[in-house]
Amino acid sequence: MHVPDGFINAPVSAAAGVAAAAAVAVSLRGARKELDERVAPLAGLVAAFVFAVQMLNFPVAAGTSGHLLGGALAAILVGPWTGVLCIAVVLLMQGVLFADGGLTALGVNITVMGVVTVVVAHLLFRGLRLVLPRTRGGVTAATFVAALVSVPASAAAFTLIYAIGGTTDVPIGKVLTAMLGVHVLIGVGEAVITALTVGAVLAVRPDLVHGARGLTAPLKLRVDGELVDAAPAEAPAAPAPKSPKKVWIGGIVTALVLAGVVSFYASASPDGLEKVAADQGIDAKADEYEHATADSPLADYGVKGVDSARLSGGLAGVIGVGVTLAVGTGAFWAVRRRRAAAETGARV
Repeated sequence: MHVPDGFINAPVSAAAGVAAAAAVAVSLRGARKELDERVAPLAGLVAAFVFAVQMLNFPVAAGTSGHLLGGALAAILVGPWTGVLCIAVVLLMQGVLFADGGLTALGVNITVMGVVTVVVAHLLFRGLRLVLPRTRGGVTAATFVAALVSVPASAAAFTLIYAIGGTTDVPIGKVLTAMLGVHVLIGVGEAVITALTVGAVLAVRPDLVHGARGLTAPLKLRVDGELVDAAPAEAPAAPAPKSPKKVWIGGIVTALVLAGVVSFYASASPDGLEKVAADQGIDAKADEYEHATADSPLADYGVKGVDSARLSGGLAGVIGVGVTLAVGTGAFWAVRRRRAAAETGARV
């Protein structure tokens, strides 16, 4: 759902940019509370993994494809504040290096694909955790629903922005109906990918899933015919935290394989937004705008000068995963160090 230049007019794009910058600034402060010794090493990995999976367009209808947005996945794995930052890093790398998503529309994309998906998924996930069993199955079910709903919510947010600042005069009702229709289908794919990924991490290291903290339900006792929480037993000495090294290595290998090999087999059909834009005339003025990084050596997810489409796309994917990992990890460790410095200062 990467919005290109030319869909939204300059004033509204600028306003969305200000809103996105504010969201990132607030998220930087909030992420200090989330980026502990378990989350910090994995946040960059989550960004790199989302980048890789976004290269895998899957068919959802005749002539239409979709791809992971990733907001729900990031929010559940590393927390909502860090999740917004993960998606922002991915969108920045895609726009600057791969000419995917307009640069003047970067604020729109961060708002629609990052902030909206993360907020909707996080709130829905937390609400479902209150009513579903406090088990791995309950977490997975909440993940599926949260991811599913986050995608049409993002589509509705784009439609609202387009209603305010669209560059063409098209019936908004038709746009909304078309956007919701196709993105509900894409949401199913999002939900499956997100639930499988979260479930895989839960199976091996549930302590690394931010949304699964406090997974075990308290023991219930029946007293005078009523169920009450049993008094907790004296907790044993906490074991030394296990290193997330194996999960980190496994995640990187998976991301590299997906971006470098599997992406070649992704659907070439236009994604949901592209299809709706072509059908409804939203893209009528898009040709007037040339992407600022259209001449990038990695534009359109290929390496210039490499004739083999398979090799060109694979190399571009591997480079993208590596750069996203490096930028994301550097940023998150910087935030983590600021948290550590603040805690040290508070103790002093």
